[in-house]
Amino acid sequence: MLQFAKLGKVLKMFLKILLLLAVSTQIFAFVLQKTYYIPSTYVKLRDIVPNAPYDLTLYEVDPLRFTKKVRAQELMQTLEKHGFTELSSKSRYIKFITKSPIETSKIINALKDAFKEKYPSIQFTSVEVVPRGYLNTIPQEYEVELPRTFYRTNEGTLSIETLKKRKLFFDYLIDANIDVYHAKHEIQKGEKLSTLNTIKKQIKFDTFKARPISKEQINLTQSKRKLPVDSVIYIRDTEALTLVKRDSMVNVNFTDSGLSISFSARALQNGKLHDIITIEKRDKTKLRVRVIGKNRVEMQN
Repeated sequence: MLQFAKLGKVLKMFLKILLLLAVSTQIFAFVLQKTYYIPSTYVKLRDIVPNAPYDLTLYEVDPLRFTKKVRAQELMQTLEKHGFTELSSKSRYIKFITKSPIETSKIINALKDAFKEKYPSIQFTSVEVVPRGYLNTIPQEYEVELPRTFYRTNEGTLSIETLKKRKLFFDYLIDANIDVYHAKHEIQKGEKLSTLNTIKKQIKFDTFKARPISKEQINLTQSKRKLPVDSVIYIRDTEALTLVKRDSMVNVNFTDSGLSISFSARALQNGKLHDIITIEKRDKTKLRVRVIGKNRVEMQN
């Protein structure tokens, strides 16, 4: 009986060890980054695995180039020797770059302003900007230049141009949340967008194939094509709302020298805001007018 009791204790201890190993494996399972920016010329274990229970030096960065390039497979094998398994990488090589001692707040603020202009609802958690090579200093005066479609993704490359026309390149990574609008149900072509057929959802900003519509565009646009339920609505899926429909009656305004005249007429064309369309008066006279609102047009002086 005593032997069975001892065996039972051993089994319980063995099961506890297995459980701890399983938890440890789950904690340290991760995907390697393509690039790591490190604070010194030595690559430390905690530079890669911040919550590692101990630290040690894995590599030394070239002190002249401030970079170190390692095969992803080699790095994973090194980490596995120290008990870190379940690793994966999307890149064949992993690059380590020593952080530059420069001030990047001006670049970060310019980047934030550019994204806020495109996405008024964006909420930043963090913004990281690092030079593509090691820099001791950067000029005080420069202009920040962004790629034409920078707003489609949360990471990319920008440049600054100095007064001497010298360009320096930086990589950036944005962690932020953004409001997007989804189709609440299937939306038909030409259907007006409103709170009745759209729903707002906050998501992690990652990569968009196009620019999503904003709150300001709801009630001012209509669907350009049929949109499936729960699909993200992009600007390219919409067009300006048709404010005047062919054969509808419109109110015509005409102002000249302080004199204001209004009358009704029949629209001979569809019209969106600021479109020039043709209308027909009751006496069959045809006029060219500008669309200024829902079934409202004005004559040109």
